[in-house]
Amino acid sequence: MEYILDLSILLVFAKTLEWLFEKKEIHSIIAHILTGMILGPFLLNVISPSEPLKVLSEFGLLMMMLYMGLTSNFSSIASNKAKAISVAGLGVAFSFLFGFSTVYFFGKGLAAAIFVGVTLGNTAIEVTSGVLLKARVRKEISSILMGAAFADDIMAVYLIGIITAMTKGELALFPLVILTIKIAIFITAVLLLSEYIFKRSVRFYSILRNLNIFFTFTIILTFLLAIVAERVGLHQIIGAYLAGLTISRLRERRDPLVLSKIKLNELIGDLQVVLTEFFIPLFFIYVGLMFNPSLSELSIALIVLLYLAAVLGKLLGCGLGMKAFGFDWKSATLVGIGMGGRGSLELAILKFGIEEGLIDQSLFATVVIVSMLTAITTPQFFRLYLSHIRGE
Repeated sequence: MEYILDLSILLVFAKTLEWLFEKKEIHSIIAHILTGMILGPFLLNVISPSEPLKVLSEFGLLMMMLYMGLTSNFSSIASNKAKAISVAGLGVAFSFLFGFSTVYFFGKGLAAAIFVGVTLGNTAIEVTSGVLLKARVRKEISSILMGAAFADDIMAVYLIGIITAMTKGELALFPLVILTIKIAIFITAVLLLSEYIFKRSVRFYSILRNLNIFFTFTIILTFLLAIVAERVGLHQIIGAYLAGLTISRLRERRDPLVLSKIKLNELIGDLQVVLTEFFIPLFFIYVGLMFNPSLSELSIALIVLLYLAAVLGKLLGCGLGMKAFGFDWKSATLVGIGMGGRGSLELAILKFGIEEGLIDQSLFATVVIVSMLTAITTPQFFRLYLSHIRGE
């Protein structure tokens, strides 16, 4: 039962650090990762990664992906669909290219370079939404930013499937085509399910009326889709994310009594306390506990160049995506900066990569540091640039 004491120490330390960071408007993810790094083998070595903590962190990861899906707005890209997809696609492409080139140049190998390129391609929707909450941006720009971050998540789902294939040695052309078809069928089937059951079905009201039943149904659906995703050769987190995304479509129902929206908000509210205060922090704390490179293995040059690759990849890619639709450079740059943050999904991919041996401890630690730096600096850069263009 020693893990209960470890758990208590980790949570108290993490929440204290989070409270201190809130005053400086630093994202809570940073506090949670630092908790693991400080108390874990890297610094004080008070707590080591144990099997019970690993199991709890994996459950926390599934719940985090569920929560991300629940809080995503599927219709957010509808009004600016082409713009959001183009912005997201070019941002992913440039980030992949820069990240891949940097790691390959440092002689880390092809598989590691592909992995890091894919990892850097993702934008943290929680960082983007946090940026927009604290800045008044015109509606079209905020819509494109959130839509692009959402489209980015869908692309990340596909790329996680590719990474899963890498661990099984299936990166030959034919298996890759088969994998792509399986991913497309799985995502399409789940989205059709969401369209005809969660968005349109009248019978679903019987589940909605009782919040306890709705809560249980949500958890069961999450586990079911996670298992199905794993059986078709994908990662479990894809199923968990899609479970949340399908249920989130309740907000699109034409409901004169607004019952579906009320119940969805109640579900998210109830889940938020348990997930954001317990399970989700445990995942990030465990990532911090896994952080244990020797200082001689860390390359400052690689950290700096990867950080620049992460920031410039989104700035150039997303900026050019905006310019392609006739936006001025100010708006294009603002969106490019806003898409620069990395966070939850990137760390989930990183954890998977080190456990499967796709990257070593030094590269894992390097990308964790880069991810933390982007999460800290993106909101600052966004606010500074926004005040600059408004001051002119």
